[in-house]
Amino acid sequence: MLAGWGQSAVAGEDLLLLKRWHAGDDVRGWLMSEKLDGVRAYWDGHALISRGGHRFAAPDWFVKDFPPFAIDGELWSKRGDFEQIVSIVRRQQPHTGWRQLTFNIFEVPHQPGGLLQRLAHLQDYLAQRPNRYIRIIPQQRCKGEAHLKHFLQSVLAAGGEGVVVRRADTPYVTGRSADALKVKNFDDAECMVTGYLPGKGKFTGMTGALRCRMDDGAIVSIGSGLSQAQRQQPPAIGSRITFKFYGRTRHGKPRHPVFLRERPRLP
Repeated sequence: MLAGWGQSAVAGEDLLLLKRWHAGDDVRGWLMSEKLDGVRAYWDGHALISRGGHRFAAPDWFVKDFPPFAIDGELWSKRGDFEQIVSIVRRQQPHTGWRQLTFNIFEVPHQPGGLLQRLAHLQDYLAQRPNRYIRIIPQQRCKGEAHLKHFLQSVLAAGGEGVVVRRADTPYVTGRSADALKVKNFDDAECMVTGYLPGKGKFTGMTGALRCRMDDGAIVSIGSGLSQAQRQQPPAIGSRITFKFYGRTRHGKPRHPVFLRERPRLP
């Protein structure tokens, strides 16, 4: 058993983060894969760590025989299951719910070579020590923008979130990189909940919209996408949420914002 939740030196800024792909960006020859809608996790060779730098209370049997080197990926079960995944990983004691999850790997940090060479290092390890809880996310070569858009549509049609494209020959880096891009049919961003607007009509007596502040200081009201339960018990003030939108107005405000999810708050 891991010793509860402890702070680690690895945090979000120490991990690879994605920038956004824009139409016209030439990614021919890059590697593309499905962007899984899970919870980011980093195995440092000893413990499983969240993007915020906290240790997950993963059971011994889940991390048994994990490699002695770092791997980076998503704790995931299936498409459209984000809330259930969060409910599993945020508990502070190991439990059997972890049997529903796998650790889906898109990076093997600190290994030499390009992305495929780094992933091959893990493949070689798993060939000798098979592990039912570790999967390597399949990568394929992008033939151009039409190929990328076709792959994106196939992922979306299957209920997926989007696509990641990465330059194949780039050494491992951390932080936001122009060599690692997310591809979606909408924009998304995070913001902090600062208040609530009252509901009207059928939402009278409930939350009509969340009043939020984006990291650039912009204020946005988000009502679309909230479920009935979320309107009755909305994300707490001070919590961070992710929302999607479709471009910006001439004043820089997100156009047609829609609530997606509350960012997991780990102890």
